[in-house]
Amino acid sequence: MRQSLLALLARGPAHGYELKQDLEQLLGSAYPQPNVGQIYVTLGRLEKSGLIEGEDVEQSSRPNKKVYHLTDAGREALRAWFEETADEPRVRDEFFMKLALAPQTGLADRISLINRQRRQYLNTMRQLSKLTAAEDRDNRVAHLLIEGAMLHLQADLDWLERCQEELEELE
Repeated sequence: MRQSLLALLARGPAHGYELKQDLEQLLGSAYPQPNVGQIYVTLGRLEKSGLIEGEDVEQSSRPNKKVYHLTDAGREALRAWFEETADEPRVRDEFFMKLALAPQTGLADRISLINRQRRQYLNTMRQLSKLTAAEDRDNRVAHLLIEGAMLHLQADLDWLERCQEELEELE
């Protein structure tokens, strides 16, 4: 959330609700909707760390609002974030840990675990397919997000199939 807010503020000053709306509009309904409370907590932390500054703006018919803008340090942090690669190997996968430990506990059957996880992935794919149909066709970013998620799920389904084949050979 930190870097996303910094990136949105790189365009220009905004308040928390504007940032929430910008994220929702950019990412569509496939991305978990940001909680405005979480946004304001994150903005407070970014301000304390000197990456953004907030300014109270008076409004005639409403309470004052706080508008945030990026500082030079925030712009540098954002540049550094864009330079980083996303390295998220899945060697700490919770499902795989369950699969590996199940025989030692005697509390779960590995094939049952695989089948349950497969059903979950298929249900998620169905939900994403429905979102694709409902999503605004002009929102290419949201469509790419959904497509990426579905490709990851397909890879996970293929991997589950491989796990099941290997484990059935062991038995």
